[in-house]
Formats: sequence, structure tokens, C-alpha cells
Amino acid sequence: MNVVYVKRIVPLFFILGWLGTASGFAASLSPSLVKAKKDAEAKGYTFETSHDEIVAKAKKDGSVKVLMSLSPDNHKPTIEAFRRKYPFINIEIREITGSDAFQNFLLGLKAGTVRDWDVGDAATDFYSEFPPYAMKFDILGMARERVLAIDPRMVDPLHRTLVSVASTLASVAYNKSHIAAEKVPNSWEEFLKPEMKGKKFVVNIRPNNMTSLMAGLGEEWGLNYARKVKEQEPIWGLGETQILSSIARGEYALYQIANYHSCVRASQKDPTKSLVCKLIDPVPVRLHEMEFVTNGARHPYAALLFLEHQASPEAQKIIDENEPLKSSLYADGEIARLVRGRKISVNDFRTFEKNSQWLAKVVEAYGFPRAGIK
Repeated sequence: MNVVYVKRIVPLFFILGWLGTASGFAASLSPSLVKAKKDAEAKGYTFETSHDEIVAKAKKDGSVKVLMSLSPDNHKPTIEAFRRKYPFINIEIREITGSDAFQNFLLGLKAGTVRDWDVGDAATDFYSEFPPYAMKFDILGMARERVLAIDPRMVDPLHRTLVSVASTLASVAYNKSHIAAEKVPNSWEEFLKPEMKGKKFVVNIRPNNMTSLMAGLGEEWGLNYARKVKEQEPIWGLGETQILSSIARGEYALYQIANYHSCVRASQKDPTKSLVCKLIDPVPVRLHEMEFVTNGARHPYAALLFLEHQASPEAQKIIDENEPLKSSLYADGEIARLVRGRKISVNDFRTFEKNSQWLAKVVEAYGFPRAGIK
């Protein structure tokens, strides 16, 4: 069972050990550093032994172009923060969003026609197709040896080239004017109680957050749960924005499993302040925003510094403020604070390849429903 218990915050001295100024990561050629470089190069990876050397090469690059799926609200503050660190690097960021855009980007990578973008974003739904098109920097090895100020847990442990810079929690969403707080489920199983049957709650027919529960509790548990949810005769919906807006307006009382950051954003915009977002255990978490240096990058070292920057406290704070609340599970941000001491179920690099299969199986278990609200 892949369920993680988060019992305490990572000590500050550990975080500071990984995160600091560039000059603090000018590594000497210690035996472990020499071995890490040798091992990486034997597997075809590029391994830099000095952060200062990365910066020097990035200075020669002079610019970096970034595709990322974080909200455009992040772009300006991210650019400003990056320029404060590296004023000699011009930076451009453009949003990539939606399955069609990601598929087109992937087709371009496969065809070798992606030349304008140094940093790419790997979609979770077909994550396993992206790693072959990431430049073979041993980001994991450089993070472990503190050449790069990135927590190693943010890096894909198998491919070593992709960095998850954000995460998505899931929660219950409800309208406090239409359902009393004490009647809102305190566990996922409570949605299966007899009193919850008959259009008492909304279920999204695109079950992204169910895959996070399945990552921790198992496929069998997830499919059995989905079949029982179907038997509850819920209201079927499609699209976070539409469902949450309906809950906020009081058209429906309860949404079973929402993106937490979407719920928080909707609650901030709700003039009635009736929309409430409630975390219940195990809290579903999926790693998000898997960024990488493209194998056709014209400015690879500037791109490498951008990935490091995205893992930094400054960038994580920007993500928390503008998404909102979508920082990495492995950063010292709001997400780590929210799940501290709670049981969590994490969909991560180990389970991403199962996402598409799990999504299809859950939809089948739901009975291939059609949305009553869109």
C-alpha cells in the first residue's frame, strides 16, 4: 500500500542544506561527486560538478524560453524573480494547457521540430511518452550532490531528467448554506452511506483525483469504490469550474472530490462566502508541473537554472500565491503545511504511467455516465 504518513515538517536545517545561494553550491570534487559524475556519464547523462560552471554556461546562452502549464498569473512574478537572480538571461514564458496542446507539443518533440522552447512541460495523462525527449542532464544526481539546489524528491527517480515543481491536493467542496458542516463526510467511505444516496452529491466524470486515491489505496480499492459511488446515484458533472460554480450558487450542496486549489480559488471569488473546501484523509495528492529541458534546447544551461529556480522558495511562494496553493509537496510551502500530520495518498512518478488506464477503468466502473451539469 503506497500511503505515506506525514508526521512532521522537514527540519529547517535540511531545507537550507538543499536550498541556498548559487555560491553555496560550488561543489568541490569530493569522492562522491567524482563517482556521481562517472556513474552518470556511463549511462549517457551530462553531469556538471560546479554550480558556478552551470551559471557561466547559462550566461553564454543568454536567454531561455519556457512552456509551462501553471496559470499565466505566475508568469510576471516568476520572470521578475528569475531576472533578479540572473539579470544576464532574457526569459520568455508561455502557457501550455489542454490535452490537444500537449499532444501537439509531444508530436513536435517526436518529430524533432521543437527548437524554440528550452523548457517543456510533461502532461500527467501521457507522462511516460515525454522522458525520451528530455535532454539527458542528470538532474537527480546533481541535486543529490548539491550542485543544483533542488530537493531530490522533486526529480523523477527513474529518468532523472524531469522535475515536479508543484502538486495538486483534492478535497471535498460544499455549500455551508445548504448542508451543515457536521453532515459533510469525514472519510471517503462516508459518501457510501445510505443517507447519501439519491443525487446528494456531485461526482466529476473525469476522475483525475480518483487516480491519486488509487495510487495509495490500490486499483482494486479504487474500482470497488467507484462502483459503489455509481450505486449512490450521484449527480454527474464535468469540469471543475462549472461544478464548483454550481456548488457556490447553491444549486447543489456537495462535491465529492475537487481540486483543492480550484476550490480555494472559487471560494475566494464567491460573493456569498458559502463555498467551503474540506480536506479529508487520506488526502489525495498528485505531483504536478513536470518540467524538463527539451532535447532540442538552444539554451540548455539557462533552462537548467530555470528548473532550479522553480524549486526555490521564491518560486514556490509565487505558485502558492497565484494558483493558489499548488506548491510542491516537497517544498517548504503551503501544501507541505496543509498535509503535515495527515495521511496522504500520492500519485507520483511511480504511478503516472497507470493514469490513463486507471481513468478509463474508473469511468467504466461509473457506468460511462453523461454529465448532468457541464
